Order: sequence, then structure tokens, then C-alpha cells
Amino acid sequence: MKVICDRGALVESLNLVGGVIVSRTPKPVLSCIKVTANDGALTLSGTDMEVAVKLTTPRVEVAESGDMLVPSDKLLAIVRESIDATLTIEANDEAAKITGQDSKFTIYGHNIEDYPPIPEYDGDPDFEVSAEELHRLIAMTIFATARENSRYAINGVLVEREKNKLTVVATDGHRLALAKGMCTSHNDTPQSAIVPTKALNLLLRLFDDAEQTVSVKMKDGQIMFATEEATLSTNLVEGNFPPYADVIPKDGDKKVTIATDVLVSAVRRAALLTNEESKGVRMAFDQAGLTLSSRAPEMGEAEIKVEIDEYVGDEVEIGFNPQYLLDALKVADESQVHIDMKAPNKPGVLRTGPQFLYVIMPVNLQ
Repeated sequence: MKVICDRGALVESLNLVGGVIVSRTPKPVLSCIKVTANDGALTLSGTDMEVAVKLTTPRVEVAESGDMLVPSDKLLAIVRESIDATLTIEANDEAAKITGQDSKFTIYGHNIEDYPPIPEYDGDPDFEVSAEELHRLIAMTIFATARENSRYAINGVLVEREKNKLTVVATDGHRLALAKGMCTSHNDTPQSAIVPTKALNLLLRLFDDAEQTVSVKMKDGQIMFATEEATLSTNLVEGNFPPYADVIPKDGDKKVTIATDVLVSAVRRAALLTNEESKGVRMAFDQAGLTLSSRAPEMGEAEIKVEIDEYVGDEVEIGFNPQYLLDALKVADESQVHIDMKAPNKPGVLRTGPQFLYVIMPVNLQ
């Protein structure tokens, strides 16, 4: 194998594929990137046996077809530190040679036969979705996933499709984020999958062109996302996702409408005087407006008053984790948010338009 590569494009591609590779593994081949030159294109592949990425890198001249398996970290470090505009990469047996204008490196790799197979995307997609829409749906939910929870199903994000409608849901047991979107369906059978957060974080980086159309296919316990340049495949999270529709309150009789930026500013300021022992912010709603207050022993206390656009219902005081509120408000794509509440010990529901809903459990304020 012999290729001449644009160094900048190669660095970008190696960074993307390297995102799936684990640095510490009992299987040395899993710390490697598979480099394949064929039909005038250079393809980089990586996997951790759960998630796999395949990416065709641009601006490459293929002098000789072939493939090689080289340690990801060493290859990226050499290419990144090079001062050349182009680099020549050659493979000979299990060694790779990277040559620049004033440098030459030899990296010892591994037998290509030892590398696990990377799933191939073939056949028609189940549905297609724009990269812009996919980014929106993931960004509005992924922050609410659990971290290393023993209930494995909530360590991922639920993706449901019914005809041309997509619903994406994430929860960690303390909050739940739900976003709705549209797709182009090629399969009328309803589908549901729990996708690992690692795969979705990689997806956000891999498909970063809003104009791209991403093809999606589910089969054999996997989901695959593909464009002409890249493919991401991942095993699905096993288990049953919680029945999320049952935990969305529908009886909130206290309703507030407030400007998104006003609420963000107020919550941020109130959170300045919270700590691990008292990380809740008290929110008092009435017809006159909203008062946010916080108090932390040996630190002090804060009180912020803000105007609200509309309030319906009796006055209520309820405590929320300010970071949980800010996580949702950061992805809000509307100028106003609507919050429904029932009582201080009942969850609140935050909405921005018809496509985003966020359920947040209250915290006990002493």
C-alpha cells in the first residue's frame, strides 16, 4: 500500500475515528486503526467491539492499493506534529512508513487478519434523516442519560420511529428529556432501539455537515448510521427502557410562561450560592412574578426576582437542582419556556414548543 495524503484532512479523519478506540485493552489490535487504500480512496476504520466507525478521508492520491493495521495514538501523533502539507504512507508487511519532506517514521503494526470485522452497511435504509435534525434530537436528550447506572437501559438513549415521526428519550431517574422530529421512512414497521451514549457522541462529531442526509438501518441487535463518506455502527443497549409516557405529569394546574434567557440568567445567579449539601434553588411562583432563592451554610444566601410573561394557578414554592434546569434550558430553541407544576413534591414539566419536553423531579428544601 502507498498513498499520498493531505496532512490536515488526515489529522481530522484520524481524530474522528480515534474517538472510538480505547487506549487500554487486553487486545492490542483494538488500539489500532485499520487503513485501507482501494479504488482511489483511503478508508480509516476503528472499533472497540461495541461501536465501529468507518470513514473515507478526502484529498488522497492512491499509488498502490492495500491495507495495514497501525496503533492509533502513534499514527495520529506523527501526522499531527508533522510540518508538511502532504505525507506519504506506505505499508510493508506489518510496518508502516510515514514520510515527509524532512522526516521518516516507521511504526510497527499488527497482522491485518487479527482485526475484527467492521459491519458493512448494505441494502435499503429503514429511514433517512437530515444531519441537522439528528443533531437537534440528540443534543436535546443525551445530557439526561444516566452515568454508569446499574439499570443499563437508561445508560442509553431511546430512539423510536413510527412512519415518518421520530421520538428520542433519555432519563437518569431524576429527569427525563424527550424530543420529537421528522424523518423520511422506507419501512412502515414501527421501530425502537436503545442507543449507547458513546455512539451518539461520536455521531455528533462524525456527521457534522447539516446538509448531509443520514441513512439509518436496524438489524441483528445493531443500529447503523451512514452517509457516502462515513458509517457508524453500534450494538444496542439491552433491557427495557422505562415506560416514559407514564412518568410525564398531565395534571399540572400551575402554569408559567417566561422568557428563556431571563430564566437562564436567574437560575445561574441563584446557583452561585449553592453547594453539594444545599444544591437546590427555591422557586416561588405567584401572580406577581418569580422569586429564586438559595442558601448555603458558611457561604451566604441569594435572592433574585424576575418578571414572568404569564402565570396561571395558585402560588407555589418548589425546589429544583439548578444544573438540571440549566441543562435543559441550554438546548431550548425557543424564546419562551412553559413550566407546569402541581405541588412542591411533584415533578415539574418544562416545554419549549411542541417538540421538546423535560420532566424534572423536585428537591427537598429544608
